[in-house]
Amino acid sequence: MNTYYNPEDLLQFGNMGEDAPEMWKKFMEYYSEVFADGELTAREKALIAFAVAHAIQCPYCIDSYAQTLLEMGVNQEQMIEAVHVAAAIRGGATLAHGMQAKNVIKKLEL
Repeated sequence: MNTYYNPEDLLQFGNMGEDAPEMWKKFMEYYSEVFADGELTAREKALIAFAVAHAIQCPYCIDSYAQTLLEMGVNQEQMIEAVHVAAAIRGGATLAHGMQAKNVIKKLEL
């Protein structure tokens, strides 16, 4: 089945630097630093990234971080729990933004 998402494209991610090598270098330096052990471990950061990938619905990030987490020894139950955290935050944010709709409705009611 053809879809917009092509899993093989993930393998080509490194090619994004071909046309702007200096910007790519800076991005990769930043990215590497962000995901290095710090106040949070690299494992914790990867779980956060996995959850965020679900919240922003990036299939490439989901695939990449699922693989990374498996390599780090994270199990399926831990990953799915992280997905549920992302779902709860996204759902809560949707409800919170409902207050804007309520305010507009109240303001526009005749």
